[in-house]
Amino acid sequence: MFYTDTRDTNAKVDFKTAVMSGMSSVTGGLYVPVEFPKVDISKITKDGKPDFISVAVQMAKPYVEGEIPDADLEALIKDAYPFEPKLVKIDGQTYVLELSHGPTCAFKDFGARFMARAMSFFNKDENGKLHILVATSGDTGSAVGSAFHNVEGLDVTILYPEGKISPLQEKQLSTFTGNVRALKVKGTFDDCQKLVKTAFTDKDLREKFRLSSANSINISRLLPQSFYYMHAALQAKYENPDKDIIVTVPSGNFGNLTSGLIAREMGAPIKGFVAATNSNRTIPDWIATGDYKARASVETYANAMDVGAPSNYERIAFMYSLEDVRKLFASYWLDNDGIVKSIKACSDATGYTIDPHGAVAYKAWTDIKNGALDNLDGIDITKPGITPNKPEWASCAKDAVGVVLETADPAKFSAIVKEATGKEPAIPERLQKVMALPDRAIPMENDYQKFKDWLSANL
Repeated sequence: MFYTDTRDTNAKVDFKTAVMSGMSSVTGGLYVPVEFPKVDISKITKDGKPDFISVAVQMAKPYVEGEIPDADLEALIKDAYPFEPKLVKIDGQTYVLELSHGPTCAFKDFGARFMARAMSFFNKDENGKLHILVATSGDTGSAVGSAFHNVEGLDVTILYPEGKISPLQEKQLSTFTGNVRALKVKGTFDDCQKLVKTAFTDKDLREKFRLSSANSINISRLLPQSFYYMHAALQAKYENPDKDIIVTVPSGNFGNLTSGLIAREMGAPIKGFVAATNSNRTIPDWIATGDYKARASVETYANAMDVGAPSNYERIAFMYSLEDVRKLFASYWLDNDGIVKSIKACSDATGYTIDPHGAVAYKAWTDIKNGALDNLDGIDITKPGITPNKPEWASCAKDAVGVVLETADPAKFSAIVKEATGKEPAIPERLQKVMALPDRAIPMENDYQKFKDWLSANL
């Protein structure tokens, strides 16, 4: 399998190059597979039901063919996933796809653990360390830190916006030791992401260090996230053979939704998607107006989606025309007040406790299944709610089955959940242990030269 560059379609690299470099150091573009092979569904089911490890192995094979032998790939995947996604039905028409059963209680574990093992596999024959730079708006950093901690030959630097993530999320980031360290940047996630992207195109740094990324700009983060879309869609279809499947994705950098698109291209029975975001509504506005305008991010209760310039817009726009996006996507956004109300509404209606990110998706899906796409006239896109775009699947939405992605454990946002429901969510034991560790985060100005100087002195 070859991978091309979103900014140079003449570029063709192998999986190892795409993974180890993270993004093109020449153009700053992102890598995308040149094709998305269909999966043989019979090889990933047992008694008609999907088997997660089989799904992961069969979906990964074509993308690493000739580079990771089948036996090594299967061992890598089994080691990466001692846990599975869980599909939980919360009402007659709605499932929640729980992606928080990994070590850091967030969906990023699925991508990060595969990526760490793939990088370790490729790095064993290289000289010197591979230095991973990653910006995080919440859960990416802790998942990457956990996945890469004490992995031989790999060194990780995590940048996060100081004061703009939840206390528990910050604790997960600031307590690493050894080959993983965190920098708390005086700025936003977009500032952190810009520092990282600038480093990747800095020829001077590239000559000194072997650099790669662990954000969703790295294709080895996106591909494994497609596994749970296939697994969930097949399970939902198995239980509802005569129903269409609509997947609602809480989205910030839009890597997660791009993974869903990959799964659909590979044969997952997904009729369409709802792109659900917070007040950082760059993509909903693009879908509504056709005009993509990156903007400064704003702080919200769903902080992992506080992204004003989503990197994976570039992949989506490379893979699809705007017309095709409009056929496939509904889009929706919610402000902080709506997030709190949605957490409460979900709890009251179903008894299910959902986190702020999942709450955005839950509200979007609830409105859509109740007819929000029927009349889109006169909608003000500056107000929370549905975007005035009617996808091809709009007519079947009321009868479809919805899969709402729950991307993190509610305990990571206990203050917001308690405000909404009156009850604090239970904290998993693996998170309780982190809270007792000392903070080790390093302060960093939002200044590229100072960041570069620090890297030069410390890597």
